[in-house]
This record gives sequence, structure tokens and C-alpha cells, in this order.
Amino acid sequence: MDLTKPLRCIVKLGGAAITCKNELETIHEENLATVSSHLRKTMVSGSSSESTIGMDWSKQPEKSGIERTADDFREHEVGLASPFIVVHGAGSFGHFQASKSGVHKGGLDRSLVKAGFVATRISVTSLNLKIVRALAREGIPSVGMSPFSCGWSTCERNMDAVDLQGVSKAINSGFVPVLHGDAVFDNSLGCTILSGDVIIRHLAGQLKPDYVVFLTDVLGVYDRPPTEPNAVLLREIAVGEDGRWSVIQPVLHNGNTEVEISVAAHDTTGGMVTKISEAAMIAKLGIEVYIVKYYVLLAAGSHCPLLESSKRGNSRQDSR
Repeated sequence: MDLTKPLRCIVKLGGAAITCKNELETIHEENLATVSSHLRKTMVSGSSSESTIGMDWSKQPEKSGIERTADDFREHEVGLASPFIVVHGAGSFGHFQASKSGVHKGGLDRSLVKAGFVATRISVTSLNLKIVRALAREGIPSVGMSPFSCGWSTCERNMDAVDLQGVSKAINSGFVPVLHGDAVFDNSLGCTILSGDVIIRHLAGQLKPDYVVFLTDVLGVYDRPPTEPNAVLLREIAVGEDGRWSVIQPVLHNGNTEVEISVAAHDTTGGMVTKISEAAMIAKLGIEVYIVKYYVLLAAGSHCPLLESSKRGNSRQDSR
């Protein structure tokens, strides 16, 4: 199904930005609220703090009842400035369950893996619901869409089957699809973990957004873990036709154009390694890519992308 309007952007909410990654199944409430508010201001037509009417009609924690009624919407227009998609990482949800049970390695014939598959999906879908609710409270018409339930699958951990009919129909109907990293069937291994970053690459390749934004818990990509002394924020990365990338600006003192990347022990999807690799593949498609801190949301053309195809010239990163 073709989109009736051009897709403005795909926003990736990094797991480290919206969850407390070292605290099992813990949302970073303040960060998630900030991101949701910024998305409303950037993406929702005629948005203002005074006119926001939330769409979460379920009972709120620590509150007596539902705050909104049908009457609130009789003269309130619900609309988007332009279509967009949200994809979120798992952070402290799902990775622990997948890692302990070996879901990412496959083997559904083993009881531990099968139990871990169930536990992983319970965890990541519960996070998806929390994010959908946070966006809905900001008046964003969000609908959760799980890759497993949509029939997405892999083969040898590479994307094999992708059905975008549901995603496209949701966008054409004025909704914001909210997808997430998920446990899925693998036609060779039995099962594996499909990361949100891989999902974004396939969505970008098929739906051709104007740009893609990866929101993280740090200012961007560094030449080493940003907690280390003298870590350098990278402002420009060139992506070749073969999909390989190298650091252009700033010029690193050691002359090395590679980036030293650490991955948390419980992260089953490759962490920043996967993020940069998938971002490079998106840039190779001619789509601008930004990797910025969670409170920096971009309007197309107002900033320079971190990654861009070498065919279109190099670029810089916003370092606010």
C-alpha cells in the first residue's frame, strides 16, 4: 500500500534515553515525558500546551479515574503536521530476558528459549504500551505495532519477511505507528531478536522518509565511550557506496577514523555498533540521518545530519 502523503521522518527513541538501562524494566519518566512533549510541538498541527487533549482514556496510576470524555473532542481537531513513525529500543526491557534465555541465538526446541521468547515479548510489549500511552497523553494519535504480530521474520538473523501493509494503512489513516525491537521467528534458527535499528533501516528503505533521527542519552556519536576522558564528539561521518563509514570531522589526533564502541553485557542487539551500521546504510539510500540527544528534535533542513551519503556531500552534527 502506497502512502497518501510523504513520510516526514522516522524517530528512533533509544532504549538508553527512555529507560534506566541498568535498572530492570524501569522507565526514565522525565526523559520520556520530554521526548513526547517535543514530538507534539514538532509534529502535531496547531499544537500548544493550552490545546493539548490527551487520548489515554484508561485509568492513570495514582489517579481516581479517566480525565477525558467524548465531549472534549467534539470541537477539537486531531491532526499531524505531517506523517511520521516512532521506533523505540528496549533499554532495560527485554534484553535481560533474551540474554538469560538465549533467544537471540535461536533454538525454540529448548524449553528455556521458548520460555525466554515469551518473557521477552511480555517485557518489550509492556514498554511499547507505556510509550504509546505517553505519546497519547500528549495528543499524538499513536498505535503500538509489534513486528512479531505484524508477521515480520528473519533468516540467519537477516530480515526475511516484512509486511508494511499495516504500517502504511495506519499512516494513511492519520495514526503514528509505534514499533519496537522484538523477538521474532527466524526461518533458520527458530527465533532471534530483531532490533529497532534494523527495523528503521527497512522502514526507511521502503517508505523513504525525508530524514531519520536517532535520539540517544548522549549528545551523539563519540570516538570512544563518552564516559572516558577526552572522548571526542564526532561531527561528520562519510558513508561510501559500499555502506562503509569513516570519521571526517573532527580530525582525530591519532589519525584513526574508526570508533571504539562498547556494548552492555545484556544488550543482545549490538548497541551502538548496530546503530551506526544501520544509520550508515540509511544514509547510503540518500536519506539524511541525525544522531542527537533525546531533547533535540529536528525540523527538516534546520540542522546538518551526522551521516550522509558521500554522493551528496559530507555533513556535520548538531552538538547542543
